[in-house]
Amino acid sequence: MQSFQPPRRILMGPGPSDVSPRVLSALARPTVGHLDPAFQDLMEEIKAALARLFNAPDHACVPLPAPGTAGMEGALMNLLEPGDRAVIAVNGVFGGRMVDMAGRAGAEVVRVDAPWGEPVDVAAVEAALASGPAKVLAFVHAETSTGVRSDAAALCALARRHGALSIVDCVTSLG
Repeated sequence: MQSFQPPRRILMGPGPSDVSPRVLSALARPTVGHLDPAFQDLMEEIKAALARLFNAPDHACVPLPAPGTAGMEGALMNLLEPGDRAVIAVNGVFGGRMVDMAGRAGAEVVRVDAPWGEPVDVAAVEAALASGPAKVLAFVHAETSTGVRSDAAALCALARRHGALSIVDCVTSLG
């Protein structure tokens, strides 16, 4: 059997996308387990970098060595309790996942849909927040499934104005 040799392509869609040569080189290094002291040292470096990125030097930034969905689930399951009201904007696959997770947490989910491929409608989210107190506003900043970016600054400002916490999936946009 011959080994597969993928052709060189320039990938410019929402995903998959080209991988940096630096990342490809890192992938060729030996694997280290999550309990290895070397991995723990790496996590400390990442925590310090996240604190700088978020401009939060006095806060704990906890990276999860897991897929982005695990972070989303961790945020929703730790912030929501049965009966809490959660406004969740959906304009693609990952917003829909947030709805499912919040429902499993027992939250009263107020779903604000936008057509796939379009940004979250800020006015529709404001109407949902104005219709009753919500504990959280959750949305995807850059929806991988459609390649569209929503206005995180405007949405987070709405959440603050209405006394809600913001949960923002920014897996594809943070860096």
